[in-house]
Amino acid sequence: MKKRKYLSLQDKAMLALKEAVKEVVERHKKTGRPLAVWKNGKVTRIPADKL
Repeated sequence: MKKRKYLSLQDKAMLALKEAVKEVVERHKKTGRPLAVWKNGKVTRIPADKL
């Protein structure tokens, strides 16, 4: 019999967040829009061709 590994709610939330970020980055690449990120206390835009 195979044992299942049960994920904690925190692990499930982290996996969902990572998948959502991946989808947003892919969408910005496809549409050519810059991606706004928070870096060193300021909003920075990363051009789609740099993603």
